[in-house]
Amino acid sequence: MIAIILIGLAAGCASALMFASIISGALISLVLFYLAPLPLMVAAMSWGPLAATIGGIVAAAGLGVIFGIPYCIAFAITVALPAWWLGHLALLGRPLPDAVPGDGTASTAPQLEWYPVGRILLWIAGFAALTTIAAMLTLGTDAEAIKDALRRGLLRILGTRDATSSGDVERWATAFAAIAPSAATIIAMMTLTLNLWLAGKITATSGRLHRPWPDLKSAELPPMTLVALSVALAFCFIGGLIAMFAQITTTALMMAYGLTGFAVLHTLTLALKSRVFWLCCTYAVVVTFGWPVLAMIALGLADAIFGLRRRYLSGKPPPLPAA
Repeated sequence: MIAIILIGLAAGCASALMFASIISGALISLVLFYLAPLPLMVAAMSWGPLAATIGGIVAAAGLGVIFGIPYCIAFAITVALPAWWLGHLALLGRPLPDAVPGDGTASTAPQLEWYPVGRILLWIAGFAALTTIAAMLTLGTDAEAIKDALRRGLLRILGTRDATSSGDVERWATAFAAIAPSAATIIAMMTLTLNLWLAGKITATSGRLHRPWPDLKSAELPPMTLVALSVALAFCFIGGLIAMFAQITTTALMMAYGLTGFAVLHTLTLALKSRVFWLCCTYAVVVTFGWPVLAMIALGLADAIFGLRRRYLSGKPPPLPAA
């Protein structure tokens, strides 16, 4: 118990320092800020959710005392809560109902069914939407006020050198303010996913990951996600604050399907001799240009509707290599 408390305190202090580093304004602080959930996730996956709980409470309380209540609330919602819950879900398992019990001659470990990767991905999308909505509400209580606050902030960042360029800067700021909520959702989605993956790799490398590494290429979202996406898309057209929140939710779910699209790609390329090369090229193109992720979203949606992976795998002899 003492070790769990000490690990939790260390993880909380590290996470709080990384979160507060954004105040310095240095470029490296932006990287540290986005990696703030990592120490708590590693603590949760290595020593259990209690360590992450202790660390999250200590870090939030310390930030509240030093910088004020807003920092405490922001850390708790955007860092501590997702890190604790996602770390808990990653280690959540239950005995298989049809597992064959041991013969009594030796102690055998029960066969466990681990929490599906697709459902963890859905939780990540939920946290990304929640944190973005909470951030938007700090700027105003209606859509126009939020967009105006975003536009003013962008104008302060961009600035103007002369009167002739002020009109162009104004138009750019207005355009960026319109897409800022969706962009913030994408960043939150990607950083949470990256932090969880890194935490899993660090925990596995240290030998403290108490579950087998999941088959990521088999990840799929629950079927009802399509219904939620359709409803969110419908609300995007009603206008006002609800439409903005619906756009944030739609973006998060679309990015979740984009990640499953990569899982589909890993499956459909199993037979290619130059598979690693084509996968690396795909990741490089998506990271460099960004917009090709739309193809991955389309691939993930097509798999959810038509079952591309099931159709492909049904025609291949087992066993298949692990991703």
